[in-house]
Amino acid sequence: MKIGIIGCGYVFDHYMATWKRHPRLELAGVADTDRARLDRVCSFHGLRRYDSNEAMLADPGIAIIVNLTSIESHFEVTRAALLAGKHVYSEKPLVTDMQQARALAALAAERGLALSCAPSNALGDTAQTMWKAVRDGAVGSPRIVYAEFDDNVIYLMSPEGWKSRSGAPWPYLHEYEAGCTFEHVGYHLTWMCAIFGPVKTVTAFSKVALPDKTDLPLNPADTPDFSVACLDFHSGVVGRVTCSIGVPFDHRMRIIGNQGMLSADTYRHYQCPVFLERFSKLTLNARKSYSVRTNDLLAWPLGVGGRRLRLVRNAPPGADGNFIETLRPIWHPRGLIARLRRRELGQQDKCVGIAELEDALRNRRPFFPSPEFTLHLTELTLAIQRAGTLGSAHVMTTSFTPPSPRPETLANGPDYARAARPGWFTRLSERVLDRLHQH
Repeated sequence: MKIGIIGCGYVFDHYMATWKRHPRLELAGVADTDRARLDRVCSFHGLRRYDSNEAMLADPGIAIIVNLTSIESHFEVTRAALLAGKHVYSEKPLVTDMQQARALAALAAERGLALSCAPSNALGDTAQTMWKAVRDGAVGSPRIVYAEFDDNVIYLMSPEGWKSRSGAPWPYLHEYEAGCTFEHVGYHLTWMCAIFGPVKTVTAFSKVALPDKTDLPLNPADTPDFSVACLDFHSGVVGRVTCSIGVPFDHRMRIIGNQGMLSADTYRHYQCPVFLERFSKLTLNARKSYSVRTNDLLAWPLGVGGRRLRLVRNAPPGADGNFIETLRPIWHPRGLIARLRRRELGQQDKCVGIAELEDALRNRRPFFPSPEFTLHLTELTLAIQRAGTLGSAHVMTTSFTPPSPRPETLANGPDYARAARPGWFTRLSERVLDRLHQH
């Protein structure tokens, strides 16, 4: 199934970084209104160029259009692709207006076309592991979810000089003007809604906390660079998600049940370790101690922080059963650097969402995320972004049927209920602590 990409900006190289992981994704070519940028990308990656979006959309061999244009161009590019009879996978957010979002979903449905949208991190091994662990009852009944997206103190890190592999500058002014909520909150909302279903109401606050992040003029100048939202899920779970670009790096994800807690350090690394802390009198009392909370050598034997779970390891959608990820040998200098970088900074496979769509179309099955799921995330994102300093409570008007983890996860993933069973040391300590608390 041939694919065309419209938009060759900074994010384009992030897609190219893992494109070869998905041999079924046949890239027919790329298009961009910036001719110099288009020439650079085609030369760097050895790709075919289309001289215009219209030329690409007129190619009958292309089945899927990937829309990597800037946010303000999403609606027109996606609409044109649907009108041309192409399935669409768009970068997030889908659009910045709910009326436009509904119009695109209606157009796709009317023409029998697929409309899918990033982010795709819910398909990664870390999110799939947390998802299955929740379903297995590893934390009992899930009650509270915390998600942080503090993306570092960006304005002190010289973003003016950041460039992609092929030389595209990071559009930091555009990022400031769009806002970190539009750019970031979807990563956490995707896995939260995938695991816990649709949101009933969202109560949010947003503000410009960093008016001095740049000396250059911004249009608009009042786009929030901090937001926090509380989510009331129909399932009964309560969530809280925070976004900022003025707080040191923190991408933690925590799912707290009535019997334990799942945690992962970041959404960005799709094989990030997942930890399960099963609550007991031992761990809950041990947390009171400053020395335990600040010393891993004391925390680990007392169960604080939990044990590392065996990750679900799925091949990408559409890969055959003998899939083996190809990396340079560890002794190769570039291979060593790649592994170190992947370990320390993580590796997003942004193409996994495209592979999911392609495989679903090929096998005529539902794809993730569904258009209804994407509409719901778009409404949530807009409600949080536009909450303002007085805060707002928004009753959701969209919904979706809760999805399931990937079939491979359910069929081959570990039984995380077994990992939740208390060991002999925990059972013994429970009895000892009960005796100590008798008066």
